[in-house]
Amino acid sequence: MVRLFIFLAAVQLVLFVLALISVLSAERVRNAPRAVWVLLVLLIPLLGPISYFLWGRPQAAPREGAPIRRTKSRPSSPDDDPEFLRSMDTEQSRRDRETLAQWEKDFNNNHDDD
Repeated sequence: MVRLFIFLAAVQLVLFVLALISVLSAERVRNAPRAVWVLLVLLIPLLGPISYFLWGRPQAAPREGAPIRRTKSRPSSPDDDPEFLRSMDTEQSRRDRETLAQWEKDFNNNHDDD
């Protein structure tokens, strides 16, 4: 009986440590804010870590060959936003044309002086 108690205590400790590391290192958690999950893991022995692994842990990335689930969310960075990239391209093109026109003007002025 004592061995069973020691084994269960070790399992609880391992679950506690794994859940705490997971909740603190995950970029996002599900169903509740990160602070709530930390408190649940810390204050409710055994059920806190188990509930985090069942309902709070972020979903795994899709495996290779699995269908990709698309969500209607905004791009995470400007480099992922096609509209932003298009606007940057047109802005950069305009600046390039202005710079080229200035260089041509300077070049023609310098050659006219000769």
